[in-house]
Amino acid sequence: MLGPDQRTNRVQIVGFSGEPVTMTATQAGAGPTVIFLHGLVGLNEHWEDVVRKSSSRLRCVMLEVPLLGLRGDDCSIAGVSELTTKFIEDQVKLIGGPVVLAGNSFGGHVALRIALERPDLVQGLVLAGSSGLIEKSMVREVQIRPTREWLSEKIGELFFDRSKMREEDLDRAFGELSRRGGARAMIKLSRSARRNHLGKKIGNIKAPTLLIWGRQDIVTPPEAAQGFLETIPNASIVWLDQCGHAPMMECPEPFAEALVSFTLDLAHRGTAAR
Repeated sequence: MLGPDQRTNRVQIVGFSGEPVTMTATQAGAGPTVIFLHGLVGLNEHWEDVVRKSSSRLRCVMLEVPLLGLRGDDCSIAGVSELTTKFIEDQVKLIGGPVVLAGNSFGGHVALRIALERPDLVQGLVLAGSSGLIEKSMVREVQIRPTREWLSEKIGELFFDRSKMREEDLDRAFGELSRRGGARAMIKLSRSARRNHLGKKIGNIKAPTLLIWGRQDIVTPPEAAQGFLETIPNASIVWLDQCGHAPMMECPEPFAEALVSFTLDLAHRGTAAR
């Protein structure tokens, strides 16, 4: 749980399908705004340790999109990007300026797309295990009705230290993927993300970018981080040792330290420019 200033709201946004999608936004802290975007089997709570360590200096907003519940045109990397962009537009109007986007895995891919398509909304990017260049996804071999043992092995691969994998996450994922619609949504989202290979397009990103990457990430391995580092014009990297694909869960303290330093530096530069 976060501190007493935590606020959680349900937000309904209409995307490509024309039907409202109910998302969960949890806010804590005050200061420059960072919006956190999770991966395919992610939740807002996966960011909580980082937010707890950052919210004394930053306004942290975690956005949870019901990815495995999406249907129709919303169930694609473009559809999720559209829903997320509309949420960010409202946040930018609220605070009167662009925000920092922090994305893990699929959420990092969404952040990259928004930085390319709507640079006016994005002050900076923080990418952790982001897809968009190289991804060795468990979804390539996903079963329509996966066994719990298969899912435990695949989710375990996200971590360097498998003891960090939480049983409640495994139970939730097994429940969602045991439903035909959930498994089909995961396959559709993953395939749409792989088709949306960003390649040299990321050279057009204008926002300063911080990569926070686990050296033992086998899903988006170190060469993916190196590709981002060499192609995004204003990028830097923090490597985390003994860390896999979910550094915000395995290494929240150094993650938060790097995030806060990067975001406050951007805010300072923005103030000085004015």
